Amino acid sequence: MFDVIDFLESVGQDAQLRYASSEKVVATLADQSIDSKFCDAILAKDVQGLGAMLGQDVFCCYINPAKVDEDEEKKKYTGKDDKDGKNDAEKDNSDKRAA
Repeated sequence: MFDVIDFLESVGQDAQLRYASSEKVVATLADQSIDSKFCDAILAKDVQGLGAMLGQDVFCCYINPAKVDEDEEKKKYTGKDDKDGKNDAEKDNSDKRAA
């Protein structure tokens, strides 16, 4: 398996080999000690099949959202966002009355 990974790594690092014709890739694969099923997948450019043969499985991850801070939750329901218990609209009204 590591021969396949080493070969793919060398293909990725060598621009001439990466964009080479299929004949050149066949000749390069012939020089490697890679199992024929891997060679067939490489030549067919079967990414999913090659990944499956190398043990790359599809997986899904679920992440729970973070717990909401209690102060944030209180602001959400009361509309109060300062320590004095007033929201911006109440402050504006009290400032206008004071003037």
